[in-house]
Amino acid sequence: MQAQTLTLLRPRFTITHVTDGVPPIPTGDWWAMSRTPAGTTVIAESADAADPWRAFYNNEPHALDQPGMLAAIVHPLAAAGLSVCAASTYQADLVLVAESDLDAAIATLQSAGHTIVT
Repeated sequence: MQAQTLTLLRPRFTITHVTDGVPPIPTGDWWAMSRTPAGTTVIAESADAADPWRAFYNNEPHALDQPGMLAAIVHPLAAAGLSVCAASTYQADLVLVAESDLDAAIATLQSAGHTIVT
């Protein structure tokens, strides 16, 4: 799997999920919203989150037909027993880990050959 350069984003994030309907679009800085038959999930910045998440952003834009980019990030984290929430765009990925797992996530990603930029 391809080693990548990931930026650890400064903001803290919340991940909100609503199973019945669509939550109000946040008025602040939200980064991703996904709606599926199971509900709607919003990833938004939150300085005062009770259980904050931190995000790694893939600095190397890639086409949709380039396989394995997201897998190269989430596979080592899963193997280390770390939960993730991922949001993908046309060219890049946002991978969130619980802030309480951040040090372990950084060490795991670096051991897998990824470069982390803070």
